[in-house]
Amino acid sequence: MSIALLTLPADLRHSNAAACLAQLQSQIRSSTDKQIEIQAGALSDFDSSALAVLLGCRREAESLSKSLQFKQFPAKLRELALLYGVSELLVESA
Repeated sequence: MSIALLTLPADLRHSNAAACLAQLQSQIRSSTDKQIEIQAGALSDFDSSALAVLLGCRREAESLSKSLQFKQFPAKLRELALLYGVSELLVESA
């Protein structure tokens, strides 16, 4: 079974979060794969909007009965998820 690989941009702030979310949701919808992987390794300049984007992707995948995995979270993103109480919703896969 193949996995659709999606990548977060290096810069993900409030100013571009809506466009990023729309693009990722479109990729999730159009993918024929049942498994989606979002890689965050390139993410270097971000704010809490990145969490909103990831949660939006999670909702989109769930609504389509697709499995979603997160990979390569920067330490600051993990800290933000914990601070905002959403770390259990954004579990990073090994």
